[in-house]
Amino acid sequence: MSLVNNVDFLRRLPKLNAFSGLGAYAQNSAPAAPTPLVETVEFGSNPGALKMFSFVPAQLAPAPALVVVLHGCGQTAASYDLGAGWSTLAAHYGFALLMPEQQAANNGNTCFNWFNPEDIARGQGEACSIREMIGHMALTYKIDPRRIHVTGLSAGGAMASVMLATYPDVFASGAIIAGLPFGVATNLREALHAMMHGSALSAPELGDLVRNASKHDGVWPKVSVWHGGADRTVVPANADAIVRQWLDLHGLPAAAMSTADVAGHVREVWWNAEGETLVESYGITDMAHGTPLGLADNDERYGVEGPFLIEAGISSSYRIAEFFGLTSQLRQPQIAPTGVPRERADTISMTIPVGAEVEPATAAGRRSARPRNSGSNQVNVRRVIARALTAAGLMK
Repeated sequence: MSLVNNVDFLRRLPKLNAFSGLGAYAQNSAPAAPTPLVETVEFGSNPGALKMFSFVPAQLAPAPALVVVLHGCGQTAASYDLGAGWSTLAAHYGFALLMPEQQAANNGNTCFNWFNPEDIARGQGEACSIREMIGHMALTYKIDPRRIHVTGLSAGGAMASVMLATYPDVFASGAIIAGLPFGVATNLREALHAMMHGSALSAPELGDLVRNASKHDGVWPKVSVWHGGADRTVVPANADAIVRQWLDLHGLPAAAMSTADVAGHVREVWWNAEGETLVESYGITDMAHGTPLGLADNDERYGVEGPFLIEAGISSSYRIAEFFGLTSQLRQPQIAPTGVPRERADTISMTIPVGAEVEPATAAGRRSARPRNSGSNQVNVRRVIARALTAAGLMK
């Protein structure tokens, strides 16, 4: 990216940290832009010692969706929101946004600890803290339990894999950007090896890592995978392993059902008998480690170029929101978030037992109402054809 854009990005950051291990960026005295994110101090049990930030637009949709966004190493919730544009999307489409933040006391590089056994088990550590935040948001804003989604970049992408694996009954879908599969590392040495080499585990072995992470017996979340083809920090083989992991869980074949060029990048798609996309994968041509930015299909630009936020001619945030089913909402008239959420909830506390078998969807007072598999093997031919044509770019 250009020096001018880089300087502009750093000037606008609400808070600057040292990007330890990923490059250092000096503090500067220019006034920081205000962030629309609001911190909530009391949200329940916090065994992972994470911070909670959120954004709720003034015009929240009825039965609103919730998107959990996990930042990468060296980033803060506010800096990743500025770069990826999630609060702007939330304001446009009326969904709530939750952005957990790592603390340097937990990880010197402010990476989520996606490889620590005590942080990646259901009911424990950082995974439990994020789950508690979701429960707080669900109760406070009457979130539709069928419309909770998670995404993240790099270590945040790997932590999104953790959340999908340990709490599959909470999430309808997830999106992993430059991340890693669940369960491929249990210490720092294994984590670095996986980042540099990927995983040699078979699809069933990768699937078993997720199946053994909870007692889930329902529908598995849908998954969107994004990775730069020139990523040398987390090699693209990890994207292939994530896809293998979730294809096995969904019982889908290894070969893509459709492959298309989207804005110069390869998109592969797998769907079920009803024609619903369950797994998709974007290989971003010649892109290094980071989140792809570009003009969205609605001719808006979400996010700002910066470190690990890379212009690629495709808006990953918008397309992920579309994959989550959020862009079908009537678009709100405001252009971008300009202040704090309509209601601060930082003095409200919700107590949920930390035990592993607390059902996450009970945050709204009931188990997840996401429909289970119907058991029907009949193929909806018309819908499958429509999906294939859409994936090939031949129809909208």
